Amino acid sequence: MSEPTVTQDLIQHTEQPTEALAGVRSNRPRSLWRDTWDILKRRPIFWISLALLVMFLLMAAFPSLFTHKDPSYAQLAKGMDPPSSEAWFGYDLQGRDVFARTVYGARASIVVGVSATLLTVLLGGVTGVLAAYYSRWLDAIISRVGEMFLGVPYVLGGIIILGTIAPAQTSPNEVMIMAVVVLVLAVLGWPILMRIARSAVIQAKHQDYVQAARALGAGPIRIIFKHLLPNSLAPILVYSTITIGSYIGAEATLSLLGIGLRPPVISWGIAIADHTRYIRTGAHAMLFPALFLSLCVLTFVMLGEAVRDALDPKLR
Repeated sequence: MSEPTVTQDLIQHTEQPTEALAGVRSNRPRSLWRDTWDILKRRPIFWISLALLVMFLLMAAFPSLFTHKDPSYAQLAKGMDPPSSEAWFGYDLQGRDVFARTVYGARASIVVGVSATLLTVLLGGVTGVLAAYYSRWLDAIISRVGEMFLGVPYVLGGIIILGTIAPAQTSPNEVMIMAVVVLVLAVLGWPILMRIARSAVIQAKHQDYVQAARALGAGPIRIIFKHLLPNSLAPILVYSTITIGSYIGAEATLSLLGIGLRPPVISWGIAIADHTRYIRTGAHAMLFPALFLSLCVLTFVMLGEAVRDALDPKLR
């Protein structure tokens, strides 16, 4: 009778530390990104914007999944025909399928928006981190240069720069046309992100963990990449998500004015610009690209606001 009692006591003693360890693990502090995900997955606006984002990304990467028609194939006899079972969105002025051109137009618009945002993050992030970390004269120079760019209205600056560069391009190279627009958007937009990155890094620079790392002999590169950047990504991520939508809208605006993207590139802005004069006789040729453009911009804005609300500790 004594052996079973000893065995039960051993089992109870071995289970108690396991339960204690489980309690300790459950009480561990949660990370910011895990809390953010827990908040996001409970919000319908996040899932709606994410579903729309996946649709637009698939449309840009694999347009053949949505249509098998050639967006450049023209049938002049069907010019401005209204929507029908043969062509869901109808035909444009040159007899091209509007649905096919709307699907293929997502690629150029999204590529320009994402590329311009990445370049903006690179330029603004690097200058903002350097200005905040080294301060003094470098901060003063970068801040004054940024204020000079901020003094130029966004659309007006694009009109001036593209109005002088675009006519000089004689080669109808799609990559070159898109690269010029991306560069102009990034050059005009980097000061805002520079200020956001600078403010976030200044706030993180005075934290105790940064002072401890500096006291332990950590160099500037290790402090920046190991401590400052990871704790400054939240506002940069939120602004970048919203900026993609604003850049897509800016590209459409410049293309509408005739100085942004142009043929042979296919984009929503070009489709709208080609049919502004025919809004009474063929509104469908401009309506559907404009609808997809507005929905895409709204998708990135909703996604950025959902991430911002989840990352903001005051709202939690």
